[in-house]
Amino acid sequence: MAASASSLLAAAASSSCAAISPRIPRGAPAAASVPSPSHHSCPSLRASPARRHQSRFVASVAPTMQPPAESRVSTVVDVDLGDRSYPIYIGAGLLDEPDLLQRHVHGKRVLVVTNTTVAPLYLEKVTWALTHNNRNVSVESVILPDGEKYKDMDTLMKVFDKAVESRLDRRCTFVALGGGVIGDMCGFAAAAFLRGVNFIQIPTTLMAQVDSSVGGKTGINHPLGKNLIGAFYQPQCVLIDTDTLNTLPDRELASGIAEVVKYGLIRDAPFFEWQEKNMSALLAREPSALAYAIKRSCENKAEVVAQDEKESGLRATLNLGHTFGHAIETGLGYGAWFHGEAIAAGTVMAADMSHRLGWIDESIKKRVVDILEEAKLPITPPETMTVEKFKSIIAVDKKVADGLLRLILLKGPLGSCVFTGEYDRKALDETLHAFCNN
Repeated sequence: MAASASSLLAAAASSSCAAISPRIPRGAPAAASVPSPSHHSCPSLRASPARRHQSRFVASVAPTMQPPAESRVSTVVDVDLGDRSYPIYIGAGLLDEPDLLQRHVHGKRVLVVTNTTVAPLYLEKVTWALTHNNRNVSVESVILPDGEKYKDMDTLMKVFDKAVESRLDRRCTFVALGGGVIGDMCGFAAAAFLRGVNFIQIPTTLMAQVDSSVGGKTGINHPLGKNLIGAFYQPQCVLIDTDTLNTLPDRELASGIAEVVKYGLIRDAPFFEWQEKNMSALLAREPSALAYAIKRSCENKAEVVAQDEKESGLRATLNLGHTFGHAIETGLGYGAWFHGEAIAAGTVMAADMSHRLGWIDESIKKRVVDILEEAKLPITPPETMTVEKFKSIIAVDKKVADGLLRLILLKGPLGSCVFTGEYDRKALDETLHAFCNN
């Protein structure tokens, strides 16, 4: 296992977008500044304070755990969605701060949704954080099997079964404790149960921390396509305790880096350049490098979601590489490759097609390949993915509208992206044939 990240960067580099710049919660110690790359300008977004709720309960504590005297939150990124805005808390040891979770809990009943891998590691700690000085709050849990192949309707019903058996009401709160699969499923369950209940995201993988936990996309897979069944449903907060990355296997860490790379390619060239210089530090789990990567990724996603929550245009650019990548996941069988591994290969294919269209030069295509190779991620699809298999799966992609597949491709200088249906189909065929055996 690579060196563990035991603490978060004292203060992540500041963003050029004032609306989502880091802010230190009341009572937190002042943080030292660190060098950071400059960022491209972005539209001004109104900062939204974290929502606080009136429910407060008096309770006992677990004797072996005590909350810190001062907050360990080093960064708060706000997702500005008006009255549905919410904070993303980032820091090391945040699961030891019960108030962070409790301020976003509705009612007296909580259901924690987790899986067989994460539950032995963090379920007890999260239960403690939810009940510390909250004698009237009761916590139920449902532990699902671990893996993308279980992101289906049968597994989702286990969440509903537990909620109904526990007689949870509309004032309950669902808590997603795990990676992207758990976050997506718990969020979808929260959106559907009693037509919508409160929920909180506690992502424990790098993939979930930098991408899937932010923005309100929830859902499950269908045998014919990934994430075809779901809803946009925003959480009350996202709590990122970077200490949870200590237990993350190296392969899953690399999978998350694929999404980090994406943000640099599509809209943040200085961030991409920073990644090229610091990839070895990320793979070695250096706390300051991971902290900055998480912070800047969340800032980028928050900016996009605030402008286009339901993916009518701009937000679609966050899916660079995903059309090809989702086809790989579906064609290979859910869970055979990690999501980030499929997205890495898909991103190389998107860059290849962009180059064939003359939209990017050879140097950018090479940099895409080089950085993903350095991250120890696949740069080609598996041998079993044929041209025909790609085409049949892509035909039911979520981005098909009126029979037209709209692709997310790179266009112009580094840090720019386009969501388009206007492209030469010959380039798509050439890319597929270049990467497939037949």
